[in-house]
Amino acid sequence: MNYKVTRYQPEHKQKWDEFINRAKNATFLFHRDFMDYHSERFEDYSLMVFSEEKLVSVLPANLNGNEIYSHQGLSYGGFIFSKKSSLQECISICQETLKFLLDNRILKLNLKSVPIIYQNQICQELEVLVFFLEAKLTRVDTYFVIDNSEKYKPNRNRKRAINKGNSNGIVVKKSIDFDVFWNTLLTPNLQNRFNVKPTHSLPEIELLYNRFPKNIIFYGAYENNQMKAGAVIFEMNSVAHFQYSSGDENRDDGALDLLFDFIIKQYKHKKYVSFGTSSEANGSKINNGLAYWKESFGAKSIVQNFYEIQTSNYKKLTNRFV
Repeated sequence: MNYKVTRYQPEHKQKWDEFINRAKNATFLFHRDFMDYHSERFEDYSLMVFSEEKLVSVLPANLNGNEIYSHQGLSYGGFIFSKKSSLQECISICQETLKFLLDNRILKLNLKSVPIIYQNQICQELEVLVFFLEAKLTRVDTYFVIDNSEKYKPNRNRKRAINKGNSNGIVVKKSIDFDVFWNTLLTPNLQNRFNVKPTHSLPEIELLYNRFPKNIIFYGAYENNQMKAGAVIFEMNSVAHFQYSSGDENRDDGALDLLFDFIIKQYKHKKYVSFGTSSEANGSKINNGLAYWKESFGAKSIVQNFYEIQTSNYKKLTNRFV
């Protein structure tokens, strides 16, 4: 089977998005309306792979020097495959893509895998590819996830705090109070505790909410109509992911605990509830406080792997089937 690799262009938007909707390891983050909201920050180098006229794979990516990266504006990425792609086809697609990159003087491909919980069907071809390619494992991030096939069981401390939130009259509800959350809770807390800013500015998250109202949901915890805690959820086919969460300085009122408990129960129909990573320092350290907080709700750890691939190694994918 012959493959043609080409760079994404704006006129490909509809074809790209339609492919994302039917891919086996994609989420709404790969839609161009999400990827391109901060296009001025990155030099897009996303690739599309065709078999004859049919799109069979995409690689969301950006260029940095003579290397490309799984798009650095996204939490995860890598090769996105069709549900019908066989392992042999995936290997051939990867080989042609690496050869294309090398022909264009790009020496290295940096991949960050799509965590297994986001896969729409079983999809671990990347693990085979990186082994064959002798890729370098450069980072491992630890994600914490609630598996809804098991009984939801927060620990004793969380139950106590949840009960306290209820006794304090905290009310949790969907809201569009992004501005209150960003300005009074999230941004000040991230600045004071970690000296960082939210990945998305307030205008950016409002823009993305307007583009993806079914996938981006905000929940607030209120006492007498005053926001005490909030959380932004990114909702996928099988996953509800805590993208942002924060509470006010009075952490003893149980508002944040009650908020998490409400959301976890709200999404019990999903396969997973993701709390995201607790890794720091490029994966070399784990934030103990964050890890305990997530595990106290019953979350278990999975990993997200990061790989460095020399494009010149594309030949190592030849003759892998006997």
